[in-house]
Amino acid sequence: MPVILWTDALIYLLVASIGLMLYKQPADGQVRDAFRRLLCSPMAVATGMVLLAFTLVALLDSLHYRPLLQQDTHATPQYSVEVVSVWDALLQPLRAHNEKSYSAPLSQHLYVKENVTLPNGSIIRDYPRLDIAQTAQPSVGCLFVRGLIWGGGMTVFIWILLGVVWARGVRDIWSTLWHDSNTTRRTVLWVSALMLISVATVASLAAHYHVLGTDKIGQDVLYNTLKSIRTGLLIGTLTTLIMLPFSILLGISAGYFGGWLDDVIQYVYTTLNAIPSVLLIAAAVLLMQVYIETHAAMFDSSAARTDFRLLFLCVILGVTSWTGLCRLLRGETLKLRELDYVQAARAFGVSNMRIMLRHILPNLYHLVLISVVMDFSGLVLAEAVLSYVGVGVDPAMQSWGNMINAARLEMAREPVVWWPLVAAFGFMFTLVLSANLFADSVRDAFDPKGTR
Repeated sequence: MPVILWTDALIYLLVASIGLMLYKQPADGQVRDAFRRLLCSPMAVATGMVLLAFTLVALLDSLHYRPLLQQDTHATPQYSVEVVSVWDALLQPLRAHNEKSYSAPLSQHLYVKENVTLPNGSIIRDYPRLDIAQTAQPSVGCLFVRGLIWGGGMTVFIWILLGVVWARGVRDIWSTLWHDSNTTRRTVLWVSALMLISVATVASLAAHYHVLGTDKIGQDVLYNTLKSIRTGLLIGTLTTLIMLPFSILLGISAGYFGGWLDDVIQYVYTTLNAIPSVLLIAAAVLLMQVYIETHAAMFDSSAARTDFRLLFLCVILGVTSWTGLCRLLRGETLKLRELDYVQAARAFGVSNMRIMLRHILPNLYHLVLISVVMDFSGLVLAEAVLSYVGVGVDPAMQSWGNMINAARLEMAREPVVWWPLVAAFGFMFTLVLSANLFADSVRDAFDPKGTR
């Protein structure tokens, strides 16, 4: 039975809006030309493919449903109270293999000793074998080679498909793949090969081992890390979507009109900046928790409660993070309104709204886009910080912040449990680094004064 959460609807609405906006752009428009320049940058193409892979995971994890329970054919269909996603179904092998407690990456035994009963009845202290390792397993090297072979086969297949699409005829496929000087195509080929081989290798190992180990309650760390991708992307995208209208409308209005309107807007964002954001977010989250406890009947599942808390956190972060971009757009608008073409438009009697939409806003695209991507990176990191201090997403929701928060106490134990922290940090670092590098390319492509 399909289940649509608030964040599911918003993320697919956002994707549809972006697709419609790109489709409606004229063939010779300024935005379309900027996207063409963006596609000519190898760094933008490589990082864009990484971000696209993260987005695909988040979209699959946003298709929720209730599984059908086993029952008689003639009985009324009964559905589970647990809400799962399509991504959970794809990761079912990782989700099903739970252990007792910690196990190191690619290990066959638990990380701590326990009392083990031998076949002769004697009891010794030893490292018990994992449930996933009870049967005979191929070696890590054999599985690694198998993954390389599968990844190489998928790479060849994808390359041939791309060659057919790019080439003018079947005879030109070889020359298109190996002798084409188009840097965009070559970047697509090599990045796709690296991603396919990596995914195939990890999938081959994950069928028989816990690739990134298990956590305190025996859950696979790789599964938790992949499930946290949706939370990180939602924190970044939905919060940015909430803050953009405030930033653009108030920033351009303050810079263009000036006077008392400028003074009021400056007073608002200066006052908001004077309040410690962590305290404001903590107070709002506590109020939201009280609301959930007093209106428990509104939420029919734990997934609905955690989703509502995530959505509320995005709203609070959006309300408290629009001031920086607003101040930046105000300062740039103060400069743009004095330029000759804006003064000429005023002299010809063009309305203020049309001047802001046709002359001011297009020259601010590069600032808006670079700020959006940079704020996205900051918000992904902010989720980890807020979860660390206990005012982030719900503890029952998988997120990199909750993983780091749970791993902080394990760094002081002996032996050290390091892999949950490293896994969360590695995926977060990959997402934030890709977003920052992509932002640099976006700024170069959309800056109207940039060097071509």
